[in-house]
Amino acid sequence: MQQKNTLKRGLSIRHIRFMALGSAIGTGLFYGSADAIRMAGPSVLLAYIIGGLVAYIIMRALGEMSVNNPSASSFSRYANDYLGPWAGYLTGWTYCFEILIVGIADVTAFGVYMGVWFPEVPHWIWVLSVVFIIGAINLMSVKTFGEVEFWFSFFKIATITLMIIAGFGMIIWGIGNGGQPTGISNLWTHGGFFAHGLVGMLLSLQMVMFAYGGIEIIGITAGEAENPEKSIPKAINSVPWRILVFYVATLFVIMAIYPWNQVGTQGSPFVLTFQHLGIAAAASILNFVVITASLSAINSDIFGVGRMLHGLAEQGQAPAIFRKVSSRGAPAVTVVVMMVALLIAVLLNYLMPEKVFLVIASLATFATVWVWIMILLSQIASRIKMGKEAAKSLKFALPGGVVLSSIAVIFLVFIIALIGYFPDTRLSLYAGAVWVVVLMLGYPLTRRNGKSAKL
Repeated sequence: MQQKNTLKRGLSIRHIRFMALGSAIGTGLFYGSADAIRMAGPSVLLAYIIGGLVAYIIMRALGEMSVNNPSASSFSRYANDYLGPWAGYLTGWTYCFEILIVGIADVTAFGVYMGVWFPEVPHWIWVLSVVFIIGAINLMSVKTFGEVEFWFSFFKIATITLMIIAGFGMIIWGIGNGGQPTGISNLWTHGGFFAHGLVGMLLSLQMVMFAYGGIEIIGITAGEAENPEKSIPKAINSVPWRILVFYVATLFVIMAIYPWNQVGTQGSPFVLTFQHLGIAAAASILNFVVITASLSAINSDIFGVGRMLHGLAEQGQAPAIFRKVSSRGAPAVTVVVMMVALLIAVLLNYLMPEKVFLVIASLATFATVWVWIMILLSQIASRIKMGKEAAKSLKFALPGGVVLSSIAVIFLVFIIALIGYFPDTRLSLYAGAVWVVVLMLGYPLTRRNGKSAKL
């Protein structure tokens, strides 16, 4: 009977690497980077390097626990085991709420992107179609899901790579610019590298860290990885540096070719860069990339929430029906619930005033940072519980251990302070407090679920 509700292991190293790359390289790079550039100027490159290093610490902390104890509910399970049931419950449901909000934005964005090519087709048709198609993919075997996600991410990453290569061609040899190399003087001739001072660079960290959101999905894949002891370390060791290279190299090219103080004033920096390279179909190319990016994101959204709800049900912190697994090894009920939630949420999104939606979307940033802090605190608690001798036998230990995790926690608390600094995002902290109160009111119900889950 227990075997019936067990997820199947079908994700290879290739799948896991591209899932993490695909989930972290998306809206934060294509559009969010313009806001970060305006806040910091060229020094945003330094902000992305700092953010990438912190993201790596988070992934290593999660990797340490994932290899030691592979679990589909990942950081919720670890928070539950090392910090207590309340922490696991709050972390798991906050992650689900975060991804649902992101999913609303992603399915809505897909409708908007398709409307560029097919303006006569109502957006709701595209939204309805993508929810059912991606939902159907998630109801298949996890191997099928991994393969589809691999190709979605591959197209997106390939396009970014081509832009980086072409950009360096223009910077060094003047390819696409009449043979006149642009050089990199734009990085310091418009107010200097720290155009808005050190403060501007620090303030941009909020947008930068949001761009790295999604990396934690690697931990969720551990429960379905073919060989987690090998695949998780390989994926974690390679992915953060690749993400860092993609972000830093891409923005380096954009700001070297195009004055940073004009980025975002006349459209997407990616469209402007492609047009500057002499590619007339820049808008269509970018539209293809963002469509692929949104498909990849929706795919990961449904996967992540489905597996997290399954894990919460196993812990007795979600309805027991979420434990059910199909003959293909997919948590079918949770996938269907996520699909329905997305459809309802899209309807609400159309009815909501724009400002209200922006406030709710900013809550996703707060929720992301919250989950990261809980990952780090869980790793610290696990080290304290196991002791120094046991820690030496860990197969994929975080270098620096508790000290490095503690530094990362302090950094993330600073990011939350930044969220409170800006009036537009400050409301998300209040909304976060309301969310915590709602979860507190629902927590007693998990006691009853916990008893039935163990039967």
